[in-house]
Amino acid sequence: MACRLLLRRRLSAPAAAAAARLAVRHAHGELEVSGCSASIRELGRLGRVGEAREVFDALPRRDIIAWNSMISTYCQNGMPDAARALYDAISGGNMRTGAILLSGYGRLGRVLEARRVFDGMLERNTVAWNAMISCYVQNGDITMARRLFDAMPSRDVSSWNSMLTGYCHSLQMVDARNLFEKMPERNLVSWTVMISGYGRIENHGKAWDIFRKMHREGLLPDQSNFASVLSAVKGLGNLDVLESLRVLVLKTGFERDVVIGTAILNVYSRDTSALDTAIKFFESMIERNEYTWSTMIAALSHGGRIDAAIAVYERDPVKSIACRTALITGLAQCGRIDDARILFEQIPEPIVVSWNAMITGYMQNGMVNEAKQLFDKMPFRNTISWAGMIAGYAQNGRSEEALGLLQELHRSGMLPSLSSLTSIFFACSNIVALETGIQVHSLAVKVGCQFNSFACNALVTMYGKCRNMEYARQVFSRMVTKDTVSWNSFLAALVQNDLLDEARNTFDNMLNRDVVSWTTIISAYAQADQSNEAMGVFKTMFCEHELPNSPILTILLGVCGSLGASKIGQQIHTVAIKLGMDSELIVANALISMYFKCGCADSRRIFDLMEERDIFTWNTIITGYAQHGLGREAIKMYQHMESAGVLPNEVTFVGLLNACSHAGLVDEGWKFFKSMSQDYGLTPLPEHYACMVDLLGRTGNVQGAEQFIYDMPIEPDTVIWSALLGACKIHKNAEIGKRAAEKLFKIEPSNAGNYVMLSNIYSSLGMWGEVAEVRKIMKQQGVIKEPGCSWTQIKDKMHSFVTGDKQHEQIEEIVATLEELYTLLKATGYVPDTEFVLHDIDEEQKESSLLYHSEKLAVAYCLLVTPKGMPIQILKNLRICGDCHTFIKFVSHVTKRQINIRDGNRCTPCQIRAVGELNTRLEKVMVQVNEWMKTLTNDKYVSEFPLSLKILS
Repeated sequence: MACRLLLRRRLSAPAAAAAARLAVRHAHGELEVSGCSASIRELGRLGRVGEAREVFDALPRRDIIAWNSMISTYCQNGMPDAARALYDAISGGNMRTGAILLSGYGRLGRVLEARRVFDGMLERNTVAWNAMISCYVQNGDITMARRLFDAMPSRDVSSWNSMLTGYCHSLQMVDARNLFEKMPERNLVSWTVMISGYGRIENHGKAWDIFRKMHREGLLPDQSNFASVLSAVKGLGNLDVLESLRVLVLKTGFERDVVIGTAILNVYSRDTSALDTAIKFFESMIERNEYTWSTMIAALSHGGRIDAAIAVYERDPVKSIACRTALITGLAQCGRIDDARILFEQIPEPIVVSWNAMITGYMQNGMVNEAKQLFDKMPFRNTISWAGMIAGYAQNGRSEEALGLLQELHRSGMLPSLSSLTSIFFACSNIVALETGIQVHSLAVKVGCQFNSFACNALVTMYGKCRNMEYARQVFSRMVTKDTVSWNSFLAALVQNDLLDEARNTFDNMLNRDVVSWTTIISAYAQADQSNEAMGVFKTMFCEHELPNSPILTILLGVCGSLGASKIGQQIHTVAIKLGMDSELIVANALISMYFKCGCADSRRIFDLMEERDIFTWNTIITGYAQHGLGREAIKMYQHMESAGVLPNEVTFVGLLNACSHAGLVDEGWKFFKSMSQDYGLTPLPEHYACMVDLLGRTGNVQGAEQFIYDMPIEPDTVIWSALLGACKIHKNAEIGKRAAEKLFKIEPSNAGNYVMLSNIYSSLGMWGEVAEVRKIMKQQGVIKEPGCSWTQIKDKMHSFVTGDKQHEQIEEIVATLEELYTLLKATGYVPDTEFVLHDIDEEQKESSLLYHSEKLAVAYCLLVTPKGMPIQILKNLRICGDCHTFIKFVSHVTKRQINIRDGNRCTPCQIRAVGELNTRLEKVMVQVNEWMKTLTNDKYVSEFPLSLKILS
């Protein structure tokens, strides 16, 4: 009795209650040690380590079970150093004690310390050997696990299963299958591990085959085996298979088993289309446990039915902590963080899992400060608490604070978990903190995580972003197990460091590729302006029967927009329609942009059909209208945007100011420029100042534009001075034009366009001496003007023209057509603008010189060989001159043709030349695509976009 009173005096109230509830008294009223051991284990399971230690310290005598219970509690809660201190205090205890400590180190990835404990054990039984093998297995060192397995003096079925688990966890299913076939005996665990292994590599069909083979050999599934095969069935996504399995579940008497019932519910609930079936099954369950309720709550929350999830929670008679935690998570995920906090506050004694869920919820909603306040209030933190905070800081862009929290964790005497380390590597990547990353890498080695695949993947990513490919290669080459994520991490690192050839070799050598692999390499080629290679990879993807995702389609649409390759873009649009991705926000935004850049009217129709729009959608439509000189339409779109409650950003105002500039809307431009800061608190960027200079200059106020530059609070860049120079060209202001050009000559002396622009101003004013001086400066600087060249695609062939071209096979017919047009247009009011001729020659020669500009030759050829009324698209490497612009407007009016010319502002010669090759290549790709995708056809928008679909017919 005295001991019991002493114990209660020394315990906290909750610990005393637990001890009183769980302990068993002897006949003489003394507390039984085994009862206290059970109390210690229960408190440990609840994460209440301090109270467990109070019970342990209060014991008047301790047997080995009590010691092992306390050591196990420390290990379960991520405190192996405290466990080691107890282990040393009893000189290692028994073999069970060592196995517990080995498992504790293994769970935290501290393999080297586990091995030191193993090597120091005076006696080792099979359990200890198995624990050490499991330690290696858990941390991905399968080579060392196999060496230890081969060195075992004797093995039991658990030894075989541990090694089998290692192969399965490392996705080495060929080795796993070979070992499985060699096993002298197999139990249900062996079969279950194999089923789970195939599930890990998402070969759910193979997992199902293993289960069927097991069944044919006469083994009846147990609870764990059913749970594993149900996971495989979930991966198959075939509810018919689930129904057939449920027959076996019924025959074996597991239909009423709450664990299996919950697993079946989990299969139904993971398929959002089967959520109603899941609800029906849930309602039919005779018995439900806390995980059943929490599974249903989580499924409804994930399916966007948060109100239904709340209703299920209200029906739960127990409202366990697991259910409350599931609902906290669901509320946080749908943005109802205040409701989540209210529910959290209603938990009488929240366990560490509930605290962690609430902290994670705050982090998911970007409420980092609130998460930190809650973290500081936690009565006990486990490794998951620290890992959640560190990950939250890193993911919310507060990487320095993540590093600070790691230091705080280290000072507390705890070593970081694997999750904390991977988050820190991510944080170092965010801020390119190479030296700090190297130090944390050393800490990972100390902890024993250096071979773990998650840590290695994060390290490869970090070193890649920090541009240290030597270290990235070292980590990758030393990885014991490389999964698809590992290869993708290394591939991305190579791409980030502009090692495109090595990246392609790595991609080609990958045994297993996922959609991330394809996206990475296609994006790399697109960013490097290697459009042909990007399309080649796209072709290979289809040949290997891999479906593209929306980011890949978005990338390819961006390529098409940059090249002005409307036909290719239309075919990519068709692929998106057939895959049902055309309505996805990022794809629809990319389609609007592509069609605008290609001068097609489909952009507005896509915008009107969109069910969801974001700021990028509005910016794209406003900018598109601005680029096409439709200023009033751009402003109307902005007004619709305001009515929709969408706040503009800096890009919005660049589009608006451009729109005002092209439409000559000076007052509106000033209004928008002032509105940026006054109404929305946005600071104008150089792009906005350049737009204002362009606006003032285009409308004739060249002096005002120059003064605006001098009054700016920022240093003018090349874009701003170029805008002023362009205005001077329009309004023939040689004085200000010269000053602007001189600024540009200093900033970018090799840019031929600036010299040509100034020369144009002088020639338009007949200042031939100054023209000669500019040419002299160009010669001295070694600046060479690129010759004008235009391209147009007819069917699958790209035709190119240079000014004064004599090489084209139909040049005589082209010239005749052009001269006929020239005569016709002059009769309708066209007057050649000879100001754009840069040579001092007579007027007749000037007109002749203008007539044979490359874009005019290209237009004449298109009129010659294409059907009447067919739109014409021309690509040009340099900016189109004013006379050609006027000429082609007249041609468009007279011939009733839509003519779209993309000039040097929007594409380079190497990009233009790629278009013809791309079209030829894509035609072959699309034949394969059509054959393969016949079953995927979605005719949702056939009537809206007949042209897009006609290309593939």
